[in-house]
Amino acid sequence: MTLVFASNNEHKIKEIKSLLGDSFRLLSLHDINITEDIPEEESLIEGNALAKARYVYNASGKDVFADDTGLEITSLDGLPGVHSARFAGEDKDSSENIKKVLYMLGSNENREARFRTVIALILDKKEYLFEGIINGTIIYEKRGTMGFGYDPIFVPEGQHSTFAEMDLTEKNTISHRAQAFNKLKSFLLQY
Repeated sequence: MTLVFASNNEHKIKEIKSLLGDSFRLLSLHDINITEDIPEEESLIEGNALAKARYVYNASGKDVFADDTGLEITSLDGLPGVHSARFAGEDKDSSENIKKVLYMLGSNENREARFRTVIALILDKKEYLFEGIINGTIIYEKRGTMGFGYDPIFVPEGQHSTFAEMDLTEKNTISHRAQAFNKLKSFLLQY
């Protein structure tokens, strides 16, 4: 089965190929000549995932899935949430996003957070949603060089390492994205 993954983020594509395995042929936006930024203007993570999938489906006519992920911090009333990628500005600078989160948290001792991923799949003109959530804690300074986004400041519940200190295999056994993609993969294998 061939599916378009509505992303050109090389880190995400590598992670997703690792999760889906060889059962599927995965195409990126680059592979189908979509180079423009897909608008992410919805107020909910689910809405952004669906909007991206619909955009690519309408442009290409191909079966597609898109994801959207948000870091939701309890003491910041769920921020950055749906705005996670652009929290510190439109240029999607992960380092600046992390700085802004750490600044806003300051010395607040309630550092509970969760990562939430929603995947929207359009397959044979029907839409499906899959969700993954992992709870954890925001630490006070960055640790680790692997991963991307907020990975250097997020320690999953029950772990001592940040996502950025874990190799891809370890991260993919527990992450929010892995949970959502495992649900997607199970669905596709039974389809």
